[in-house]
Amino acid sequence: MTPEQTELLKKAQDAAAMAYAPYSGFHVGAAVLTDKGVFLGANIENACTNLGTCAERVAMANARMNGATKIIGIAVNCVDAKPDDTGRIAQNTAMPCGACRQWLAELAPEAWLVTNASDTVFQLADILPSAFILR
Repeated sequence: MTPEQTELLKKAQDAAAMAYAPYSGFHVGAAVLTDKGVFLGANIENACTNLGTCAERVAMANARMNGATKIIGIAVNCVDAKPDDTGRIAQNTAMPCGACRQWLAELAPEAWLVTNASDTVFQLADILPSAFILR
């Protein structure tokens, strides 16, 4: 991970403090690096679970609403993901959900992705190998 990616992951961690997660207790923050700067998002849950939204989508929507059209990278930090006995967080507990992966396919197809559960820098093809795209 580069220093820029590490810094973006820290901003995602800070964004997680703004999450509204009374049902899952799983606070997630996202930070999106764009051509217009960094935009943050946090998950916002709802008692009607399918009405909640993920941090990644909030951050991407925030970026678009502020005129950013090129997403360079995205960091996802799941601050409530519990480490195992070795101190590592299971990679699958900090990866974008399927809906967020589809958003990435459309809004950030060339962006890199980092999480607090892996030192790996992912590309979209790593996490969504056959994305649905209408173009």
